[in-house]
Amino acid sequence: MRSSRLLALLLILQRRKHATATALADELSVSVRTLYRDIAALLAAGVPLWTESGPGGGIRLAPGWRTHLDGLTAEEASALFLSGAPQAVADLGLATVAATARAKVDATLPAELRGRAGRIRERFLLDAPGWFSRREKLDALPAVAEAVWEGRRLDLRHGERSARRRVDPLGLVLKAGTWYLVARHRRVIKTYRISRIHKAEAKAETFVRPDDFDLAAWWAESSATFDRSLLTYPCRVRLSPGAQKGLPHVVPHDAVRRMLEDAGPPDAEGFRTVDLLLESEDVATHQLTGLGDGVEVLAPAALRERLYRVGMRMALRNGPDSCRGLGPEPS
Repeated sequence: MRSSRLLALLLILQRRKHATATALADELSVSVRTLYRDIAALLAAGVPLWTESGPGGGIRLAPGWRTHLDGLTAEEASALFLSGAPQAVADLGLATVAATARAKVDATLPAELRGRAGRIRERFLLDAPGWFSRREKLDALPAVAEAVWEGRRLDLRHGERSARRRVDPLGLVLKAGTWYLVARHRRVIKTYRISRIHKAEAKAETFVRPDDFDLAAWWAESSATFDRSLLTYPCRVRLSPGAQKGLPHVVPHDAVRRMLEDAGPPDAEGFRTVDLLLESEDVATHQLTGLGDGVEVLAPAALRERLYRVGMRMALRNGPDSCRGLGPEPS
């Protein structure tokens, strides 16, 4: 890993001509102390570097000197494909490799294109996880990723019972900040959440990937199938314009969005009648309550009754009488 970082440092200096130690350390995701050790290593290897202290100081290559090691390795090219998702690169331990790849690409681009690439990095960032997502334990990810890269079979201990199984790892997916392994077990392709893998061991044994397997297509179809499998509770509702906008947020299923699109035209008040499939009566009560007074349940009667009772309890709890002793109401 250090050799990759030294090469990345060399290529960055070749591109930028001059930079402070702090800026270089930030770009390589290392401490300033580590950066200075890398500078010392390059000097010992005969690279003509100058270091200058004080205002306007920094680190630079001797004028006219450059390296010709601009070609991308296979590992660097792989990291470059992920460089728009920095957390994914970090999770896979490829931050330094990605920095090397970017530096090599920048070193070989014409000035105009190099400037454009720099502007894109400055102005656009893919941040996939949600605002309030919690980082999961990813202890198994390095071993899983190694098996995926090298096409080797993988022994897993997975789930609450820590069941042991040997799988053919076909791919890794990062979905909304959560890592999943797509793998074949006994001829069936399944999904395993990385944070639920207690132990992973890559074996020496290799396997043959299915010729017709496309990770992106399989994931899209699998996600849609899973989405549909959860939705088994039918109900009919009237939704105000505001509730129509809010429905995809309180019921975050693609299938529900399509149900809304298939609904009839709005009535004179802008309400539309929508036939929905939700997960259960309990879940439907919780989700539809989030739409406030913009939802009216037409069927089934049991769900309508539950929303009525929820609404009555909310009204009693939040009515003027419930506020006695809490001070005057705001004007």
